[in-house]
Amino acid sequence: MAQILPVSDPITLRNAVEALGRGEPVAVPTETVYGLAADATNPAAITAIYEAKGRPRFNPLICHMSDMDMARAHVLFTPLAERLAAAFWPGPLTLVLPLNPDGKIHELATAGLETAAVRIPEGFARTLIKSFGGPLAAPSANRSGRISPTSARHVADDLGDRVNLVLDDGPCRVGLESTILAVNGDELTLLRPGGVPVDAIETAVGVAVDRPGLDVQTKVVAPGMLTSHYAPQTSLRLNATGALEGEAILRFGGEPFDREDKALFVLDLSPSGDLREAAANLFSMLKQADASAATGIAVAPVPHHGLGEAINDRLNRAAAPRD
Repeated sequence: MAQILPVSDPITLRNAVEALGRGEPVAVPTETVYGLAADATNPAAITAIYEAKGRPRFNPLICHMSDMDMARAHVLFTPLAERLAAAFWPGPLTLVLPLNPDGKIHELATAGLETAAVRIPEGFARTLIKSFGGPLAAPSANRSGRISPTSARHVADDLGDRVNLVLDDGPCRVGLESTILAVNGDELTLLRPGGVPVDAIETAVGVAVDRPGLDVQTKVVAPGMLTSHYAPQTSLRLNATGALEGEAILRFGGEPFDREDKALFVLDLSPSGDLREAAANLFSMLKQADASAATGIAVAPVPHHGLGEAINDRLNRAAAPRD
């Protein structure tokens, strides 16, 4: 079973760097969700990520950098990409950029594409990357397609028999994966909404972001683009206003459901209607509901502006038909 070590212990950093150097995946806290990190230049280490998660090899991985010098060594930045990085890094924004011919990210991490998805994370993850001395590929630390983990315990419960080391830094601040943008010259395309609202991006750089939509994105060019993803085992009912017998209820903004007395239990993503709070609570509450004896999970309507766009993206993918 996985060993859980607090990041507050100085020995934890050393143990993590040593494990990464041996090509082992390590579950790492970030501001978004917990990631399963391994050396992005080592094909055996990357393969170990895919095997632990049961992740399709055609689904590329985000490569995490410690600073701009490391990022520039592996991908090519346009002037617009430089402005985005200056505005939002470190933070929950991932940029899909052309590979630097001199870079060493292995093609297994990019799924053979000529681009790589990169970001600089906040907090301990950034410290770990700097200490390790190279980029870390790090998808969410859960079995592929399931609910993303926002605590060390979530990781241990899901991957405890598939990973040796889990680093614990408490609950994730953002609670949703990063926003992913493709940067092509002066054009921006949203590949996945996430921890940075799109309107904040447009305001910061003065460029409109194209939103092609889930229904027209057929080629997987970045993580989180599979139609069915982030899914609980229990069936999910969206935009619900009334409860069915035995359901778990996820309210929003303190608004009660009709026939709420029929529910097994009731949670509220944010009693005050705060989308940041709702984002931080989404995956942990889905996991709580999924682990219960509920006959289904009913989720209230969530506004689509700001972080609501990312919340609704995760809910729609979680509720999508599964292969």
